[in-house]
Amino acid sequence: MTTQPAWQKSSFCSEGDACVYVATAPGALVKVADRADPAHLVLATTQAAWADFLRAVKETG
Repeated sequence: MTTQPAWQKSSFCSEGDACVYVATAPGALVKVADRADPAHLVLATTQAAWADFLRAVKETG
């Protein structure tokens, strides 16, 4: 049985589907989608790269 990722909605979302969702996936991956639907996957990256991205965003605003 394949486990579906638990998508988390960004706290900076607007109303409706204009939102970013993030989920961890098997193999130390992070998935990013424009809505809580894996069929709309936008990006898959490593947890380390995602952490670097978040750190850079927080530092630069």
